[in-house]
Formats: sequence, C-alpha cells, structure tokens
Amino acid sequence: MKLVSCIISLALIITPVKAQETQEPSTAESWLQQLSHSLKTLNFGTSFVVVKNNHAEPYHWFHGVTEHGTELEILSLLNGPRRDVLRKGNIVSYIEPELPPYSVKTEQITGPIPNVFSEDLVALQAHYNFVSVGKSRVLGRGAQVIRIVPKDNNKYAYWLWLDQHTSLLLKLAVITRKGQQLEQVQFTHLDITEYPSESLLQLENTDLPEVVDIPEGYQQQKLSWQVDWLPQGFERINANRHRILSTKEPVEFQLYSDGLAEVSIYVTPSKEQQRPTDYVMDGATVALSQVVKGLEVSVVGKIPTQTAKRIADSVRVVSGVSP
Repeated sequence: MKLVSCIISLALIITPVKAQETQEPSTAESWLQQLSHSLKTLNFGTSFVVVKNNHAEPYHWFHGVTEHGTELEILSLLNGPRRDVLRKGNIVSYIEPELPPYSVKTEQITGPIPNVFSEDLVALQAHYNFVSVGKSRVLGRGAQVIRIVPKDNNKYAYWLWLDQHTSLLLKLAVITRKGQQLEQVQFTHLDITEYPSESLLQLENTDLPEVVDIPEGYQQQKLSWQVDWLPQGFERINANRHRILSTKEPVEFQLYSDGLAEVSIYVTPSKEQQRPTDYVMDGATVALSQVVKGLEVSVVGKIPTQTAKRIADSVRVVSGVSP
C-alpha cells in the first residue's frame, strides 16, 4: 500500500488553456455532456493508476486532435510487459507481448476508462440515474461529484469526480449498492495543451499495423446456445466462435453491454458432467464458472456475483444447432 499512497499523493499538474474553459454546468446531465465533449476535443496528457485488490496499475494516456480534425490517442500500461493501444481516427492498433501487432477499425480504445464517457451518456438514463452530489477536492483541485446509479440491484454504481474547469475526469470509483468501493481510477497528472503532444504528432506520421480483415457475419454467428436472462438494458454486441489463446481450445462467445458495463459469456463442452460454481474477483470484475450437464459456462464482467450467477444459470442449449 505504500506504493499506492505515494502515487495518489502526487500533485496534479494542469496547464490552463483559457480558450477551453467553459461555463460551469448546472446539472448532472450537463456535467456528463461536458465530460464527453472534453474527452473528444481537448489536447491532454495524463497519468493515472487503477487501484484494486491493494494493487496499483499505472497508465499514461494521451489524446489530441490534429488540425484536420483527426483524433489521436495513446494508452500505455507502464508495469510489466509493454502494452500499448494506439488510435488514429477510426483505426485502433494493439501492441501486446503475446501477439504480433494488429489493427482493427473502431473509434474506441479498450482500457480502464469506460468508452461511453466520450459518447452520449444521456442514452444511459433509461437504466441509470444521474445524481449531482456536490463539490469536493481531488489532489488539491475543485471537483464536481457525479454519481451514475443503476435503477436495479443487478449492476454497480459509478462515482465520478470531474474537474470544475474542464469537466475532465480526476477520479472514478466503482461502488456496490452497500457503498463498498471495489475499484478506483485515480488521476495523478494532467496537462492540457493548445496542441497535441509530441508523442501524438509522431503517431500521426507513423504507419499503423495492417487492419485485421474480419469476415462479414463473423461477429454475429449463430451459436448452439442462448441466454434467457440479462439485466435490463443489455444488448448483444458480438457472437462468434474462436480458440482460447492460452489453451487453443474452441469456445463459443457472446458479448453484451448496456452502454456502461460489459458482460462476456463463454461456453464450451466439458469432460465433467457437473461442477460447483466458483468465481474470482479482480476489483469490480467477476469471473464466474460452472459446469452443468457437460457444458462449461463462464461469465466475466463488472457486475455483482449474483448477477453473473443468474446469467450463467439462464444459458441453455438451442436444439438443432451444432457447436
């Protein structure tokens, strides 16, 4: 914990850019709309740590907009093997130790900050309440506290601390219904500049790895099973068959999202007919697995354990469809 204490006690450095400052929002909705706008339009470089299970993961994150309006991003995990995510417009590239570098067509990078924060968060209001709690201080700066609270017990709440001048994120926590903090993202450094950083300018002039060609229909395959229950608002994003990287075993996979939380479901035949449910927690993320009638079902996502269990129990084989 000494490492975490030292990291989160660092002073937050902000270089003010008067042209980017706007009138302070008046409602939770307007604060979140301004957060989305700032994440898409400001040139900034940040450092933050993800704190979970008494462990800290440090990141660097750079965002900028070129003179032609192209968004550039770099997200780097600073501990362990090098892992970088690069974005140039609608092309995102992944640099990972286990795989050759590759690119995909998307306008979103995958990381600890939910993608919806840079989109239209108002779309979440069907299943979440937005609550403006009041003022606070984060690392010596004024902050507005906004809570995104689910309308049912099947999801977690998200608490946000937004900078009063730019509405950029200063801190994020994932909270249970009982108020227990499971995971925290704490920013330790933030520079807002008039122009994109040197790292982003280098990215602009760098050729990214070749885009992976995904066959038409690959992400919406017809599988041998279906899910009969999901929390309100979750819709299917992806369904495919692939092989697990570590074991090379075939698996059928479906990804669901309500815009804020995501749930991955993996199904594969098992040599066992029955196995009790077991699970592990990594901060707010649960990985639950069970075997029923020779079918192993695994559910992974930032959802309560009881929600993951109910999802797993609702999986059933579709007659007439072969795995």
